[in-house]
Amino acid sequence: MCFSLLCWAAFFFFWGAGSMDTEVIQSPDHLVKGKDQKATMDCVPIKGHVHVYWYRKKLEGAFEFLVYLQNQDIVEDTEVFQQQFLAQWPQNSPCSLEIKSTKAADSALYFCASSQSTVLHVSSS
Repeated sequence: MCFSLLCWAAFFFFWGAGSMDTEVIQSPDHLVKGKDQKATMDCVPIKGHVHVYWYRKKLEGAFEFLVYLQNQDIVEDTEVFQQQFLAQWPQNSPCSLEIKSTKAADSALYFCASSQSTVLHVSSS
C-alpha cells in the first residue's frame, strides 16, 4: 500500500484513566505523504509539563532522538533534525514537528513524550 508513497504513523502515550490532563496527545495518528512534500505532526504534552521530546523509529532501526524542547525553546537537537526538520512550540499551542521535504528514508514511526522517563521506558522495551 505504501510502495510509492511515504508512510508515517504516530504513537500515543496515555497515562491515567480518562483524564485529558494526564496524557500526551499526538496527531495525526497516521500521515501519508508523497516525495518532496511537507509533513507536520503535533504534540500536546501532559498538562503542566514543560518538556517535549521527539523521536522516530524506522522499521528495522532503533529509537532515534530528534529534538528536545523546554518551555517552547529548542534545548537539544541532532544534525539530522537540523537538516530535515523544524520544530515549533508556540505558547498555549501544540508542539509541532515538521519534515521540510519528505523522502522515502523518512518513513518511520514518529512520537513525542513529555518526560524523559517515558522515552527511556519505551526504548528499553
